Amino acid sequence: MKDFLYNLYYLALDASFWLVIGLFIGGLFKTLIPTEFLQRHLSNEGFASIIKAAILGAPLPLCSCGVIPAAMGLREAGASKSATTSFLVSTPETGVDSVFITYAMMGPFMAVIRPISALVSAITAGTLVSFFDYEEVAEPTNKSKSKNKTACCSSEKEKITETSCCSTEKSAPVIQSSCCGSKDEVKQETSCCSSTHEKSPSTVTLFSKIVNGVKYAFTDLLDNIIFWLVIGLIFAAVVQTFVPSDTLIKYGSGWLGMLVMLLVGIPMYVCATASTPLAAGFLLAGISPGAVLVFLLAGPATNMATLGVISQQMGKRTMWLYLGGIMSTALISGFVVNHLVALWQIDLSQHLQMSHGHVPQWLQLASFILLLLLSIRKLHFKH
Repeated sequence: MKDFLYNLYYLALDASFWLVIGLFIGGLFKTLIPTEFLQRHLSNEGFASIIKAAILGAPLPLCSCGVIPAAMGLREAGASKSATTSFLVSTPETGVDSVFITYAMMGPFMAVIRPISALVSAITAGTLVSFFDYEEVAEPTNKSKSKNKTACCSSEKEKITETSCCSTEKSAPVIQSSCCGSKDEVKQETSCCSSTHEKSPSTVTLFSKIVNGVKYAFTDLLDNIIFWLVIGLIFAAVVQTFVPSDTLIKYGSGWLGMLVMLLVGIPMYVCATASTPLAAGFLLAGISPGAVLVFLLAGPATNMATLGVISQQMGKRTMWLYLGGIMSTALISGFVVNHLVALWQIDLSQHLQMSHGHVPQWLQLASFILLLLLSIRKLHFKH
């Protein structure tokens, strides 16, 4: 038991600093990237929108269930099925917080290969949907009934009533030529992409956004991941203490190990950050790096809740294409990783068994205490 507590303490200590850094940056991404910006770049059907969705979703610190309302909001705003699918894959599979903790627990190779594989997985899933479940660009669900248009910002002159998505208050009909205002307006009104209204969210100062981002990161975001993060650290400590290093080597290598990790990861609800200690535990147990990457891709992006919502909102075909894109990319990525590790003779055990000495221990300890106090705060308010 003494060895177990020792290993648990040093695993937590080694991960704490990078987790704090990742949470901080993740919170900034959440508040500094406006939803309107995402909607504007995801509203077209095509490969460009798929790539944009993957890139824009990758740094956001949202889990597989947390990304659902965000993605459905984009869908209702007019995003295509393919772009929505790409966003649904890349967002939970990776994030700035998970990249930092991956570096801390598994080294630079896995920290680099993980987000690259996540982007490839997202683009693959989105492309499959684009080819085999093609649709015209979806119209916003809250569009004006008097016009047939695919976005709240029409390029033609039209009358907008109080039910328009660009309207912010009850008013007389307004004539405008674009959502950003025009010279023909009868009455000034804040539109869906206006940046000049005195009550617009854009008037919020940068400092306020940073404060809100930090608050979000160390309250809501931390609360969402802390349970599985602790479970993962305990699992890694148990494996490091009690499981012989060659136990799973026989069954954890090759295609068999990757298929096992795929079956384990698909139904499991685990965030990208919280899955990292679990993955480190699998590596310690002797499972191949490729099989571990399969778990890191399939676990955060898929669970029963996510698949159910996708099936209901975008159809069963999209759901199967979504799942097929993740599974195929995960298996191929796992095979490539195993090949690269053997070719370049990368010893991942060095990163698993040693603490990163370039981070001062007092800073690691301060980060650990901060996270511990914030976690206790959650338990206090819960009761």
